[in-house]
Amino acid sequence: MFESLKPVVADPILGLMAAFREDPRETKIDLGVGVYMNDRGQTPVMDSVKRAEAKLAELEKTKSYQGIAGDAEYNSRMLQLMFGQDHAVLASGRAKSLQAPGGSGALRVGAEVIRRARPEAKLWVGTPTWPNHIPLLGSAGFEIAEYPYYDTATREVNIDLMLETLRRVPAGDVVLLHGCCHNPTGADLSNEQWDQITEIALERGFVPFIDTAYQGLGDGLDEDAYGMRLMAEKLPELVVASSCSKNFGLYRERTGSITFITQTPEQAAIVGGQAMAVARQMYSMPPAHGALLVSLILGDEALCKDWKAELEEVRLRIKAMRTLLADSIQDNAAGLDFSHIKRQNGMFSFLGIAPEHLTRLREEFGIYIVSSTRINLAGINSSNIAYLAESIRTVLK
Repeated sequence: MFESLKPVVADPILGLMAAFREDPRETKIDLGVGVYMNDRGQTPVMDSVKRAEAKLAELEKTKSYQGIAGDAEYNSRMLQLMFGQDHAVLASGRAKSLQAPGGSGALRVGAEVIRRARPEAKLWVGTPTWPNHIPLLGSAGFEIAEYPYYDTATREVNIDLMLETLRRVPAGDVVLLHGCCHNPTGADLSNEQWDQITEIALERGFVPFIDTAYQGLGDGLDEDAYGMRLMAEKLPELVVASSCSKNFGLYRERTGSITFITQTPEQAAIVGGQAMAVARQMYSMPPAHGALLVSLILGDEALCKDWKAELEEVRLRIKAMRTLLADSIQDNAAGLDFSHIKRQNGMFSFLGIAPEHLTRLREEFGIYIVSSTRINLAGINSSNIAYLAESIRTVLK
């Protein structure tokens, strides 16, 4: 049987990580990794998470199955985190949320349910997007179409071409959007642009599918939720995949949610049942530990306050690294403008330098950046910023 299989092409990011690990230079810097790191280059467990784990150890009485939909309190509290406690869609009963194994699991469940509801729907994806979006969602059977998102010349959202394309999307098609902290570009939609896209969605009749993996890491928990809260208010239907990997630091716990906004509470119940049927066929039940921690944190006033403070510290550190890097390399022999880095949000931005510059950074200086020039700002710290900036300025001479 298995002799017919061919080797899978290695993920270039994983290959870059392997090369970084084997590099003996003490000055090496990994800007390709996709996780948050503090100023000491560590990805620590949040203090609020540690305290929630201690509390859970006392409260938890069983490791029995918790059900296909996951933890009910987690689902309820995640809805409140995403949409706000007083959002009309929560009171209306039109929202149905299920726990999922991470943001990727949420995306796939959402895709499978959409395919059941409308198998002829085309999925529109912005260029560029997270590299796994198209394989992950396309393998559900979607025909993939693209819309322009990022302008490499201006290093901003190409909003005019984006809106022009969205105005041609047929009713019933699905448009994938990043909720905030766009990966890989860091270029986010403004509130005004969210308003425009929402109006077009209402006019055209397409369904937005929002991937929100970084709520709280951009401009703040509420600020980062502007787009999905607006669409939940204005549109008859919406799908949202969310992740707790970044804002709770629960990467390996695989903690996420898939949320459906429908036209009526009756439809929400039906969609929820379909989502559970999909989950049953894929993984049966989601892992409990991370969701129980999130539920404890969001349901405990003191823990929630401390978590928000920790998250704000993370957000501000990333912002500070953006400013520090941009200012440190703005004066360069190539005359390149890096001010866009300061204007963008989240962990990632495109550096926008040539392939030969990336090669020199890796070979001569031990600085590892993926071929798209996406850099993880959280990989920068007070110990390596001077070396990084000098290395970039050197290869640009």
